[in-house]
Amino acid sequence: MTLRPFFRRLAAPLALLAATACSASPPPPPAEPPPGAAAPAPAPSGAADSPTGLLSEEDFKALHQLRSDKAPPARGQTVDVAGTKAYLSLPKDAKPPIPGLVVIHEWWGLNEHIKHWTDRLAEDGYAALAVDMYGGKVATTPDDAMAAMKAVDEAKGLEVVRAAHRFLSSDARIAAPRTGSIGWCFGGAWSLKLALNEPELDAAVLYYGRLVTDPAQLKAIKAPVLGVFGNQDKGIPPEVVNEFDKALHDAGVEHQVLRYDADHAFANPSGERYDTKAAADAWEKVRQFLAAKLKGG
Repeated sequence: MTLRPFFRRLAAPLALLAATACSASPPPPPAEPPPGAAAPAPAPSGAADSPTGLLSEEDFKALHQLRSDKAPPARGQTVDVAGTKAYLSLPKDAKPPIPGLVVIHEWWGLNEHIKHWTDRLAEDGYAALAVDMYGGKVATTPDDAMAAMKAVDEAKGLEVVRAAHRFLSSDARIAAPRTGSIGWCFGGAWSLKLALNEPELDAAVLYYGRLVTDPAQLKAIKAPVLGVFGNQDKGIPPEVVNEFDKALHDAGVEHQVLRYDADHAFANPSGERYDTKAAADAWEKVRQFLAAKLKGG
């Protein structure tokens, strides 16, 4: 499969995704409450299986409601990947080999929300590497996000995510025996692209990302795929998800498709469309899927 026709076919759908599915702007950081107002959300409580509380959906939500000066510091570090800066978070006290995940941001860029997600995945036992597809830019308005997304060179972007995959396998701290990818919205589409172009990938998770529905193209995928979607998503409506599901089946790709009565971006606690119940259920199923594919015997 040559890349140029594939990317050309994706150009228009990606533009539609940006215009319809990713239009909500992130809320401003929580401000100091006025006198007499309700107290701000508490810091993560630290569930029994999660010292930082990141594995609990309620605590993950609470983390996003903290003022920036009250939130715990990011646990990861900056590393170089294909000439770009990426965010690497490792499990506490873990020693190689460690299963690895390429983490791909929404159309906003590599912001604090994605770093929280990356730390969450590390808390669950993965070497999580969040790539930066925007070269250090973080969008704060839909117009900025649209411009940043359109500026991504497809060939360069593919090299970034594939280089991240190689990093997880080759870095001595990680030496990942198995690797996967996970992304949301813009990043969900890129998680699928990585699966289409990286035969050594062992699992791919895409939350409401733009889809490929041609079985002939999807036959290139060697990794099991988990797709997470909202039935209220106008950018990726249920009928398109149905086509994707059928195309994966026809292509012989192992896959699962999760559907929720929720909107686009329902798993982002910093967004207006966040749905706690759907996000919690999806997260537990994602955890089970990744554990089976990346940690299983």
